[in-house]
Amino acid sequence: MLLISTYKLEKAFAGKTLFRNVSLGIEDGERVGLVGPNGAGKSTLLRILAGQMEADAGDVTAKKGLRLGFLEQTPVFKDNETILDAVLSKAHDPHEAIANAYEWMARLELTQFGESFLVKDLSGGWRKRVALARELVLEPELLMLDEPTNHLDVSSILWLEEFLAQASFATLIITHDRLFLQRATNKIFDLDPKNPNYLLSVKGGYLEYLEAKDQQMAAQEQREVVLKNTLRRETEWLRRGAKARQTKQKARIERAGSLKDDVQELTQKNAARVAKIEFKDADRNPQKLIELDHVTKAYNGRVLFKDFTYLVNPKTRLALLGDNGSGKSTLIRIMLGEEQPDTGRVARADKLKVAYFEQNRETLRPKESVLKNICPEGDYVHYQGQYVFARSYLERFQFNRQQMDLPVEKLSGGEQSRLRLAQLMLNEAQVLILDEPTNDLDVATLTVLEESLKEFNGAVILVTHDRYFMDQVASQIMAFHKRPDGTTSLENFAGYLQWEEWFEEQKELEAIELKNTAKKEAAKASGKPVKLSFKEKFELENMEATIQELEKKLEELQAESAKPEIVSQASKVQELYKQISETQEKIDKNYKRWEELEKKSSGG
Repeated sequence: MLLISTYKLEKAFAGKTLFRNVSLGIEDGERVGLVGPNGAGKSTLLRILAGQMEADAGDVTAKKGLRLGFLEQTPVFKDNETILDAVLSKAHDPHEAIANAYEWMARLELTQFGESFLVKDLSGGWRKRVALARELVLEPELLMLDEPTNHLDVSSILWLEEFLAQASFATLIITHDRLFLQRATNKIFDLDPKNPNYLLSVKGGYLEYLEAKDQQMAAQEQREVVLKNTLRRETEWLRRGAKARQTKQKARIERAGSLKDDVQELTQKNAARVAKIEFKDADRNPQKLIELDHVTKAYNGRVLFKDFTYLVNPKTRLALLGDNGSGKSTLIRIMLGEEQPDTGRVARADKLKVAYFEQNRETLRPKESVLKNICPEGDYVHYQGQYVFARSYLERFQFNRQQMDLPVEKLSGGEQSRLRLAQLMLNEAQVLILDEPTNDLDVATLTVLEESLKEFNGAVILVTHDRYFMDQVASQIMAFHKRPDGTTSLENFAGYLQWEEWFEEQKELEAIELKNTAKKEAAKASGKPVKLSFKEKFELENMEATIQELEKKLEELQAESAKPEIVSQASKVQELYKQISETQEKIDKNYKRWEELEKKSSGG
C-alpha cells in the first residue's frame, strides 16, 4: 500500500534551487535511506513530507489518516519536562496512551531513570531515545528520522539498527552512516543535483545503490562526451557560413543552441564538487609525541582506565571506541595535559603541536561571519607556506560568496564541520585529535577526509560513531568495555568488525553469567551447597603457577623495553608497551578469578 507520494516537488532558498521535479513514493514496509551531498535539501524534503514546510511547486499526497512520526536531528523538549511527560507530549489522548508510553519506555530502557527524571539531565543519546519513544507512542505507519545516529554511542547505534530492521512500520532515514544504511534499509533515495531529475531511487541496500549510482554517473559522463562531439560538429558547420534560408538549416541552428544548453547542464552535473582537505604537516616529528606510562583515572569511585601504557608516534592511527561517559574524552584531555591522571606519568614532545577538532565545534564563533571565523583580520590567510586570498581559500570547502558573509549559526551542521576543518588546516600539527568529525558530513566529504588523514605525516587520534570511516582511517581500535561489575577494561582490536564480533560474544557470556548467578543464588537460598565443577577445580589448582608465569613474563617485557637499543625503535617500543599492558591486565584478572574460586570452594 502506498503511504505517501510526491509529484514534481520544487524548493528554492535565497534564489538557489535545492531540487525540482522530485517525484517519489513510499510503500508500507519499506525502509528507505535518504542520501545526498550537504546542501541538497534532504532535511527540507523531510519537513515538506511531514507537513512542516510548504514546497514552492508540486504536490504531496498521503494515505487518508496516515499516522506519521518525525524524529528530528536535534529533538526539542520543554523546560523541566519529565521523561513520562515528554513521551506523552504528542499523544492525542495522554490517558489512552499511558500504557503504550510505559511499554516503549521499557523497550527503550528508559525506565531505569524513573518516569519523573528530567529530560534535560539526560545525555544526548538518551534524549534521542526519549524523542523516539515520543514518536512511537503515536503508533506511526511511517517514521521519518533525520540523522538518528548523531551523538549516539556505538552500542546504541547497534541497538537502533536492529530495532529499525525489525520494525513493522515504514521508515525514511537521513544518514551518512554507510554501515547503518546497509543494515537498516531496503531502498535508497539519492537527492543530488547531479541526478537527471535530482532524485535517484534504487531498490535494495546501500551496496546496490552504489552500483546503480556508479552506472548512472558513467552513463551521464559518456552522454556528455557524445553531446560535446555533436556540438563541436554542429558548431563547425555553422562557422562555414551556411545560409539559414531553408527550414532544415534553421532547425539545425536551433538544435545547436539547444545542444549547447544541454552540454552546459551536463557539465555542471558531472563536475566533481567536494571540499579539498589537506592538513599541514609539522617540519619536525619526533618518534615519541605523547607517552603514557601506567596511567590511572577514576571518577566518583569508578575507574575509567587503570595502569594504561601507550606511545603515540607519527605513525599512530588510533580510534577510541566506547559508550558515552566511558572515558574517551577524559583520555584525550589527559593526553593534551588539560587534565591530570590520578597516578602514572604523561610525557609530551617539546613544543608539541596539536590540532583538535572538538565534538561540538566550540572554537567556532557563531555570531561572526564565516569569513571572519577563518580570517579575523585582513583579507589573506597563511596556508602551506604562502598567503592565500581568504575567500578563495573558503571556496576549497564549497562555500559560495553569499555564505561567506553569513553568521556561522546560519550554517548547517555539515557546513560548520567543513568550516572547522578549514580552520584546522591553517595550523601546523604533529598530532590530529578528531572528536566526532564525521557528524553531518556527506559521503563525498568523508571520503576526501579519509584520504587526507591517510596521507598526514603525524599521528591521528579519532573518536567517531561512523564505523566505516573508523575502519578506513584507524589501524588500531581501543575499546572501553564496561564489565557487569561496573569496572572498565581497555581492549585492543585491529578493526571495527573484529570488535563487533567480540562485543556480541561478551553480551552472550554476560547473559550466561547472569543466568548462572541466578541459579547459584537460588541454590544458596534453598540451602544446597554450591560445588566447584571439575573444570573450576583444575583452574584453582593451577592458578598460582599461571600467575607466577605471567609475572615472570611481565618482568622480562619491562627489562626488554628499558634496553638502550630498543628505546630508539618507536614501533618496537609501542609493541612492547602494548604487551606489558595486556600482561598486567591478565595478572589482575587471574588474581580476581583466584579470589572468586577460593570463596566458592569454601562455601562463602
